[in-house]
Amino acid sequence: MLDGGTSIDFASVISWLREYGADLLAAACSAAIVAAYYVRHRSRVRDDPTYSVHFVNELARRVWVESVMRNPAKDVMAVQTLRNFIMVGILMVSTTTLLLMGTLTLSGQIDSISRSWHALSFFGSDTAALWIVKVMCLLADFLVAFFSYAMAIRLANHVLFMINVPKEFQDAHGVLSPEHTADRLNKAGRMMAIGMRSLFFAIPLVFWLFGPAFLVLATGGVVLIVSRLDRHREGL
Repeated sequence: MLDGGTSIDFASVISWLREYGADLLAAACSAAIVAAYYVRHRSRVRDDPTYSVHFVNELARRVWVESVMRNPAKDVMAVQTLRNFIMVGILMVSTTTLLLMGTLTLSGQIDSISRSWHALSFFGSDTAALWIVKVMCLLADFLVAFFSYAMAIRLANHVLFMINVPKEFQDAHGVLSPEHTADRLNKAGRMMAIGMRSLFFAIPLVFWLFGPAFLVLATGGVVLIVSRLDRHREGL
């Protein structure tokens, strides 16, 4: 008996842990794997920024913007390059929208598929309540991707105007300088990277629908792939 007359029903707690404990443990293990990877990656980047492909990409975008804005003859090439960047963002927004619609459709079929999708799992819960939680996690992941791609398009559209500002206005307005324009383009690039990373980590969430063990295995596989993609140089 606790203060205030509140009692703890340990039998209910044990029953709840038996039902959902495996999925909670799998989710915690997956989060720990991802966190450990990013801690290690950040440590390597502090020692050597060029270890990260993202650092190199941002440096390339910055040099490109400064080169274009100091050479007016390249304005057509700059617009075409940014247009291609925006088209990729539009494609990914459309793809993410379809994934969101599919996830919402999936949420309406819980009773018919929750048990069948758990056929290969020897432990873990197949209750409708937990299934809804899994689908909501997947939905949240796709929403992050959608928002990131939409923000990348918005920022790149700003850069389209900034990159063609004549040099005399660049000097008169510091916020229109090549440095500030490069910062805006790099923000768009980071948003694009976050969207792509969200889609990568949707893979473990999809496998979680089949059981907790698949969540951990898929997370390990995705982290292994991402660790290769995040390196600028092979063999490190």
